This record gives sequence, C-alpha cells and structure tokens, in this order.
Amino acid sequence: MHIQRLSYVMALLLLVATPVGAQQLFSSLTGPLSVEPVEDGAVTNVPYITWGGDVATFLANGGLETKPDSIYGKSGLKLKLTPGDDFVQQVKDYMGGKSPYLRGTFRMLGQASEVIGSDPRTKPVIILQLSWSGGDHVVARKDLRTLNDLKRDGKKVRIACQQGGPHVGLLFDALAAAQLTNEDVEIVFVDDLTGPNGAAEKFRNDKTIDACCVITPDMIGLTGGLDSTGTGAEGTVEGAHVLVSTQNMSRSIADVYAVRSDWYKTHREEVEKFVAGYLQATGEVTKMRDDFEKTQRMSNDYRQLLTMSQQIFGEDVLPTLEVDAHGLLLDCRFVGLPGQIAFFQQSGNLSGFEPKLTAALDLATTWGYAKSRKGFEPANFDYRQLANMAGVKYSEPKRVVKAEGLTEFPDDDLDAGTIVSFTISFEPNQTDFSVDRYGAEFDRALQSASTFGGAAVVIRGHSDPTKTLVQLIKSGMQKGLIRRSGQKGNYRYFLNAQGGNKELDLSQTETIVQLIESGAFEGAADSPLQTMQAALNLSQARAEQVKQAIIDYAEQRGVNVNLSQLQPLGAGISDPMISKPSNMAEAKQNMRVEFRIVKVNPEDLSEEDFDF
Repeated sequence: MHIQRLSYVMALLLLVATPVGAQQLFSSLTGPLSVEPVEDGAVTNVPYITWGGDVATFLANGGLETKPDSIYGKSGLKLKLTPGDDFVQQVKDYMGGKSPYLRGTFRMLGQASEVIGSDPRTKPVIILQLSWSGGDHVVARKDLRTLNDLKRDGKKVRIACQQGGPHVGLLFDALAAAQLTNEDVEIVFVDDLTGPNGAAEKFRNDKTIDACCVITPDMIGLTGGLDSTGTGAEGTVEGAHVLVSTQNMSRSIADVYAVRSDWYKTHREEVEKFVAGYLQATGEVTKMRDDFEKTQRMSNDYRQLLTMSQQIFGEDVLPTLEVDAHGLLLDCRFVGLPGQIAFFQQSGNLSGFEPKLTAALDLATTWGYAKSRKGFEPANFDYRQLANMAGVKYSEPKRVVKAEGLTEFPDDDLDAGTIVSFTISFEPNQTDFSVDRYGAEFDRALQSASTFGGAAVVIRGHSDPTKTLVQLIKSGMQKGLIRRSGQKGNYRYFLNAQGGNKELDLSQTETIVQLIESGAFEGAADSPLQTMQAALNLSQARAEQVKQAIIDYAEQRGVNVNLSQLQPLGAGISDPMISKPSNMAEAKQNMRVEFRIVKVNPEDLSEEDFDF
C-alpha cells in the first residue's frame, strides 16, 4: 500500500469557520499579518511536510537537526526541520520571520499568493522543485467513466475534496482536461485530507457524492486497487473506481520550496547550498529505493533512512518500512537536476514554471482564494555550478523525447482505459490540417500530453461507413443474400441466409462489420470488404497526418513533446457517430479524428519521460 501526504490531515484547516462547499479568501484564514524581518540566529528553520520528496531533505540534513557529517553539515548549513503540514501556520511563520522558507505544492502557494506576494520583502522566490506526485486520485462511482462525464445535464456531479489542500490543484487539472471549471460541478469541501473528516469517508457515507479526491491508501480502501473496481466487500464501495490518477496525470502536483525575496538577496549562497544538497541527496535516495525495488533486499543505509522517516512522520503514518515507508517513496517522482532545468528554464515546457504559475493564479482568483494575481519569481540558478556543488553529472533534459516504451493500443481496449477525449472534424478527402483551423486542438493535445505524462495520447482516425454500407447492400442483393422491401427512403433489408425472417439493421455497426469480414459478400461487382479496408487505411493515414501536424506545430512553437506518447490509430468505420447516415451532413460527423488520453502501465515509461 503506497502512502501519500498523510500529514496533510492537518494542512490548511480551511473549514474551521467555513461552511461545506464555500470558498474563503486565504487572507481571512491567516488574519491580519505584519511582515517582520527573518530572525537572526545560528540555525535556520525549514518546514517539511509528510511526503516522499521530504525524505531526501531528511537524508541531506541527517535528521531534524543538521548532523556535522551530513550533506548539509559538510556544506556549513545549520538547519532545524520543523513540521509544516499546517500550511496556514507556515504562512504566518514565513510572514513573521520565523522561517524564510515555504514548503508546499505549487497550487498551495498559489492559493496563498495574495498574502505572501503583496509585500516585495516576502514575495516568494521558487528555488526547488522536489518531485511530481504519483499517489493522488479521483475516485468515482460506476456511472462516471471518463472526465467528460463530469459535465452532465440536470443535477451537477458532486465531488468531495479537502479545502485548500493538494487535491484542489488535482481537481482543477482534471476539470481543465475536459474543458470544465468548478462552475460545472458541485465541489463539497471537507476538513481533512483523510480520516473521518476526509473526502473518502464522505464518499463512503453519502451516496449523493459522485466522486472524491483521495490519497493512495484511501483509494485502495474504496476501490481495492488502482485498476480495480470496488465490490462492496472488505470495506470497498460497490462500483468505485479510479477516474484519474497522478500515476497518469503525472505532472499535475508539483512539490516546491520557496524562500522570501529579501532573505534570498542576502543569503543566496546558503540557498544554493540547500538546493545542491537536496539534489545530491535525491540521487542517493532514488538509488537506494530502486535497488530495493529490484532486489527486494534492503541495505542498511536504506533501512536507516526509512526508520528515520518513520520516526519523524510517526508510526501511525508509516506503520511498516517495507510497505508503507518504501511505498511513500514509490509514489514520489523525484525530478533531479534535469527536472530543475526543465521546470525553471525550458520555455517550451508546458508543465514548467510559467505555465504552472499561470494555472496556480487562475485557480486562486477564479476559485475565490484571492482577489488579485500576485506572482512568484524563479531563482535563476546556474545549474552547471549547482551540479558541481552537488557532485552530480550535469545533464540537460531533452525537448523532444523519442523514447520507446509505450505500446500500441488495441482498438477494443480503448474504452476501459480512456481518461478523457475530444474530437476534430474534417472534410472528405482532407489531408491538410492547418494551424489556423486546428491550432486550439493542437494546443489542447500538447497540453494533455504534458500534464498526463504517464498516459498515451491516442490519435484515432475515423471514416464514414456510407460507401461500405451501399456496397454491402448491392453485393448482397446481387448474390441473393439480401432481400429488400418497402419504398425508397423507407427500405427494409432481410438476410436470406436466415430464412428471410432476420431483419438486417444497418445501424448495428458491429454486426455489419462481422458480416463483411465473413467474406460471404465478396465476388460481386463491388467488394464491401475492400472498401471497408480502404476506409481503415484512410483513417490510419489521417491519424498519422494529424500526429505529424502536431509534431510540426510543436517544433514551430518550441514546445516540448514526448513522441512516444502520440499514438496514431485507425478505427475505420467501426465506431461511427452516426451508424446509418441519411445525408452528407450526417456523414461528415463520422469524418473525424478523436484524441483520447489513455492510461498506460507506469512501468512502460522510463525516467527520461518525466524530465520535462
């Protein structure tokens, strides 16, 4: 069982005086604050939260207080790591000078942006991205199959989510992927991330709650596992399943450290040592974690690290080392040095600093946490220098990743794995997909590929079945296999092979395809089998043309893209919008390319896929 952010239970206690479902300005949570200079002292207070990314901080520091022989101790730093899961208190300490550091997700800082960004002295400088989350999920009841289903006519979908915690950003991204906002659903805010006042228990006990945002242990409790569906047995909820997960939406929740602007100006060297030490520790942690995962033999150093984490986080949070403490690290995707470069410096990274800042401020202002947009600044480090300080190899991330690994997707497996989808239409025999007409869709496809770094973007071409149907009827009547009755515009067709009593429904595409594939209608003047195959070939070619158009568009804009995520697939006539078109307008609805964001096994991806 993987454990994710359990001490966010106390984070952002935003509902102490807030009714369920209401949003509240972050400034009203902290109350009036005065900006005080950072306290002078031999030791600097640095907050941590309960997350796998912070285990590297423990290793670098040697524990809660800097040990002389630790990474930070050897660099001359003296730090005291303090609990930071109460983010409101973190902000109070930050503004009051008790600590120059803030530790949270990018969206959490965004929600507090109006408070921490209004004074130039406390305007945050983002110095470090620790990781991307792989352990947060939206669990839904059985009638919600994809993110598109979150918008429905009539009564709104009700989603339980902890107010102000990391899942607010997760929900924002999930809705955005389907081009929805918080106005399209009803968000039922709960006090805590987990436990009796968490979203999972709200979902379990209130059948009017359609979905909930949860951490891995709660997800397993509700569904039985990432790819399972709850049966109602052993505490699971019947029909509950994972609608979307950061296993696939892998670049949604970014964990970061920030420092006050005034302190950064006077303590830059100290901050650089902090970041370099963290990067060094990241390499050591990931090696120990990965070695244990491969060999199932735990080294003494890894056992000591997990034991220290268990002591700091508490045995109620991490009951076991092999499952819970190790699982916490498995849910954590450390970005390392290439990830810092990609996040802070690559202009084409759609999950980089500037896009994430825009999204964080969009969330803060549109969801009611702030009235105005107060941004942050990146640290603008020299990463070659930091690599030298950390003793790690300097390596720049690729802008275009050509890594192999994602498998082809059988057409009949797509529905079960689809997270969200959208389509573009085209004219008969169209081969050009211009930016002027399709630029918005290309942008959406590229953003989806970036946010859903652990998923495939299946580009599925479709063809209209009209010509195939016409040739099936002609061939069948010529060979005496089909009998027609009625008048033009109201014909009925019967299969003579079934004694003339079996009516042939041309709108049943699956049956039609099976009849054609049987070969019984071949040998007449027109071959429905050849026409159906030509339609399949055309749809595949069209999907590949759209993929190439997206690649060209990304290259022109300098946008990062993982080519192995873009999977062209031809559906032919197998899945029409209108099975039996009656005019050209209806036929054109079938001439389309569909974009599907599809789950893949995370093991099909390499670490390189997460560098940008």
